[in-house]
Amino acid sequence: MTTSETILHRILPPEGAYAPAVLLAWPHADTDWMPILDRVDRCYRDITEALASLEIPVLIVHPDADEIRRSLPSDVAKSVVPFNFMTNDTWTRDYGQITVKENHKWIVCDFKFNGWGLKFAADRDNLVTSALHNAGIIGGGYENQLGFVLEGGSIESDGQGTILTTSRCLLSPNRNGDLDRAAVELALVKKLGAKRVLWLDHGGLDGDDTDSHIDTLARLASADTIVYTGAGEIKGSQRDGLLKMRAQLATFTTDRGKPYTLVELPLPRPMKDDNGDPLPATYCNYLVTPSAILMPTYNQSDLDTEAAQILERVYARQVIGIDCSVLVEQHGSLHCATMQIPRQLINNTGI
Repeated sequence: MTTSETILHRILPPEGAYAPAVLLAWPHADTDWMPILDRVDRCYRDITEALASLEIPVLIVHPDADEIRRSLPSDVAKSVVPFNFMTNDTWTRDYGQITVKENHKWIVCDFKFNGWGLKFAADRDNLVTSALHNAGIIGGGYENQLGFVLEGGSIESDGQGTILTTSRCLLSPNRNGDLDRAAVELALVKKLGAKRVLWLDHGGLDGDDTDSHIDTLARLASADTIVYTGAGEIKGSQRDGLLKMRAQLATFTTDRGKPYTLVELPLPRPMKDDNGDPLPATYCNYLVTPSAILMPTYNQSDLDTEAAQILERVYARQVIGIDCSVLVEQHGSLHCATMQIPRQLINNTGI
């Protein structure tokens, strides 16, 4: 944990701090979703309908986004802005724009996405932000940050200068391997306006492809509260790591030097793919909006309910559950599939 000097007035706002639109890249036949396309299509429709019910515009990226829009109910379709574009995959949290505010102006930061450390193809996904901005769909200032690999799911911000992340991800040799911890921190200072960085050195979910993205493990619910994934009861390396994570979180202090209030979410019961390999289900992968929380559920009614009740207490707002059992089959969940954008930067929303 270090403290650094920041660029004047630049800040990464906390999720849910402003009226958003939400970026979705709808699954299509030229992705790994092909064998279960009907099922994942239903999940994306559920997400879109939930956002529309909150009067949140949805920007849909898809090779035939116009057709997707036409297939939605009319009251939902009016909230949709289509953008016809080919993608490798659907995880907009990690290749969508990261929007900062500097001197009261919004700046769209276009960071490099390299498929979570060169694990998967990312050539199309890496073009989405610039394509949207060049087409005039997303407004605001544009900042080319393609010399630095940074995924949206790897960082949490409290909006007051604290960035929470994991060392396993941001110090991965296949992301910015020429940079050490101090150099990565300096980049976060310059690019996101960080004043200090909290590094989690422990914790990870079995089956996770992201190298311990923070949005699977711990979330900055406010400047003094961290919501985190519990360790569960099944013995093994995952539980050991999550217990060490909990112990490290207890050592973190706010920018005022006080311990964080720590709130534990239950760990979903183990889920596995058709080959018997573990899937990284987590309730931490929720989306925060000003009026509601969209939370993934996994057909585990007792734990789904418990997690929703906890988030309702922490955030003091409605929790909308979305069945994301199909999303986790491709090792992601609801937060991974969504990226918020300041609503005023989206042109032609029709709302």
